[in-house]
Amino acid sequence: MLSTCENISSQVDDGYNPRPQKHDCSRHCGTIVVPFPFGLEEGCAARELFQLSCVDKARSVLQYNDFINVLYINVSQGLIGIKYNSSFVEILFNMFSQMRFSSQGVASNIFGKGPNLYVDPTESASVQWAVANLTCQQAQQNTSTYACVSTNSSCSRVISTMQGYVGYRCTCLPGYDGNPYIPDGCKDIDECLQTPRICKELCHNTEGNYSCTMCPDHTEYDVIRMQCTPRRNQSLLLGIIIGLTIGFGVLILGLIGIAIIRRWKKDVHKKIRRKYFQKNQGLLLEQLISSDGNASEKTKIFSIEELKKATNNFDSTRILGRGGHGTIYKGILSNQHVVAIKKARVIKEGEINDFINEVAILSQINHRNIVKLFGCCLETEVPLLVYDFIPNGSLFELLHPDSSSTFPLSWGDRLRIAAEAAGALCYLHSAASISIFHRDVKSSNILLDANYTAKVSDFGASRTVPADQSHVVTNVQGTFGYLDPEYYQTGQLNEKSDVYSFGVVLLELLLRMQPIFTTMSGMKQNLCTYFLSEIKTKPIIDLVDPLVLEEAIEEDIRQVASLAEMCIKLKGEERPTMRQVEITLQLLRTERMTPSHVSQESNQEIEPLMTQGAIDQVIHALENVDRANVASQRSQTSCYSLEKEFLSSASLPR
Repeated sequence: MLSTCENISSQVDDGYNPRPQKHDCSRHCGTIVVPFPFGLEEGCAARELFQLSCVDKARSVLQYNDFINVLYINVSQGLIGIKYNSSFVEILFNMFSQMRFSSQGVASNIFGKGPNLYVDPTESASVQWAVANLTCQQAQQNTSTYACVSTNSSCSRVISTMQGYVGYRCTCLPGYDGNPYIPDGCKDIDECLQTPRICKELCHNTEGNYSCTMCPDHTEYDVIRMQCTPRRNQSLLLGIIIGLTIGFGVLILGLIGIAIIRRWKKDVHKKIRRKYFQKNQGLLLEQLISSDGNASEKTKIFSIEELKKATNNFDSTRILGRGGHGTIYKGILSNQHVVAIKKARVIKEGEINDFINEVAILSQINHRNIVKLFGCCLETEVPLLVYDFIPNGSLFELLHPDSSSTFPLSWGDRLRIAAEAAGALCYLHSAASISIFHRDVKSSNILLDANYTAKVSDFGASRTVPADQSHVVTNVQGTFGYLDPEYYQTGQLNEKSDVYSFGVVLLELLLRMQPIFTTMSGMKQNLCTYFLSEIKTKPIIDLVDPLVLEEAIEEDIRQVASLAEMCIKLKGEERPTMRQVEITLQLLRTERMTPSHVSQESNQEIEPLMTQGAIDQVIHALENVDRANVASQRSQTSCYSLEKEFLSSASLPR
């Protein structure tokens, strides 16, 4: 590592000027301080790369260039806080589409010409910077351009995990703080004032350090006055009397107040639980369950005491995993039923709304491929959800295990899991009593039960949609790599957003690659971009998982790849519906299980989205069956108006 860091260009970087050419330079842009070597005017910065623009002093808008705003500058730690403009996002999308850029390329494109003295801005919002592209040894040889001009300063290296050695910067020595780039900029730190309890007794500040001493004999340290005071000679008898008096008083007060305190605590806890119960829409849920026999059979309201007992007071050893909307605990109810209990990791208003939203949605839907909501607890600040326990984890863990030992997932199982998940999403979009957009479809939200049957889970981000609307406008929410680009740009969530995310899951099943993976060169790569680029120049059999090649025929692979390619089209109107996706996958499974009984006409129908007419014919053929199923499912809900009221009250704008 040392040799790599020191192996920089032999070209001498003499572009740094340790003294500003102009006097009386402005050092503030509103509330933002702009210390040297940065500057706001020509001749006030140490080099051209450090010159900034104060475009709006009243609102403290400080710009590095058209792409980047500067939020703060920390010379002691060598950090600059940045915020990207919308133009930067467009540049990143262009670079991803070209598939040719490196971390150094990003930094040089964004921060301008000249030596690349900024660490890759994609690594962190707090960007490190160097003053020159030299080693400390090289910089110290030329005193006229050496940046560390303060007496109590030293030279430090700036290293990036992706770029390697960047250059050097200056820091104040331990015990000093300030600006090492100006004469006498590093000032002594008074540790005694800065950290009052740094010594047990007396603290003495020294230049660059401090020392601790004990109080003289017959004195003791007064923590309030922070000095040594004469030790008091208290009478032993007086101390005994005071001790007995205090002890007797505490005992009497304890005996008198113990009953009152217990009663008061019990009443307070009861009021708090009732308050949370009402806040979490508990009254509406109770009304829904009592008026709907089907709901009462599948949804139970638990007390917090029951769930504490089931999880051993939420013991950390019972944690099954941590998701985007909470922590999952394994619980055993009093009837020995094993359940999974979701509890919020951080108490925030948005997450409370997500939990309420998930209770409202899951209490109304019933599908064999959707995780079953066993009940909930509304007596805490954040509702707790109780599901049936799913023993085999998620599809993501099965496809991308941490260890080398893994369960081999056959081609038939992959098609089955994909078809089951597609059926669940199709049900949410078109067959449930009210349309639901999942908004966070990904392989880690597809769980596998004891028989490896797919169970779609995590509805914390889902949105319900009225029948007369095709989309809803929301704050963008989802997982990077699965997120629909059209939804990201417009904020309009529709059923095709779930189709795009499901297309990424299909690519995971086909290629067995993560949605954001690291290439051989160490760069982060988007799976959709990689697939769309490689499929133009390579046959699909060169891209898929070797386990798939062992079992699947080339025609099946091409059809699934074509279906995935349709799902991840940039324009939502060009993507199929989840109904079309489900039918295509089911026909593929039928074709695979009964190859000898499939006619040439069926083969033409199963070609994945080859023509829209082929799928429309299949949909028309199944419409009569679907209508009967939908009517049966909707007839199970006898109080639809009350369900709609509950969903409306729980689905707060997000």
